[in-house]
Amino acid sequence: MPEPEKLWYTETHEWVHLENDGSQQIATVGITAFAVEQLTDIVYLELPKVGRQLEAGEEFGEVESVKAVSPLYCPVSGTVIAVHDDLPNHLEKLSQDPYGEGWMIRLAVRDPQPLERLLTYEQYQKQCAEGA
Repeated sequence: MPEPEKLWYTETHEWVHLENDGSQQIATVGITAFAVEQLTDIVYLELPKVGRQLEAGEEFGEVESVKAVSPLYCPVSGTVIAVHDDLPNHLEKLSQDPYGEGWMIRLAVRDPQPLERLLTYEQYQKQCAEGA
């Protein structure tokens, strides 16, 4: 997984890595280290099933901590092609490696997505600093 500086971000603290596998664009999605830090002790994670169609901005699951339940929002539109099924049983991966082993879902991107609504690393860092 690429370093955080090469990812795109949502205002709701999801990250997305976009890559082409030759025939289609694949998006890998997770939550940021900042989100994990804010949630503190994560106790539950709900993820979608493979095959689910998602629209950009649509809720695809939820993460629950001792502090709050937070919905997870999809940064791009597409079809879920992989789910990190082992992650709900190993929630520590979210804090240990949120941008690698902490990935949540992979999507076959339906249309090339305009990235205007997503944030660069610098924009996301600024948002986190302002919100802290």
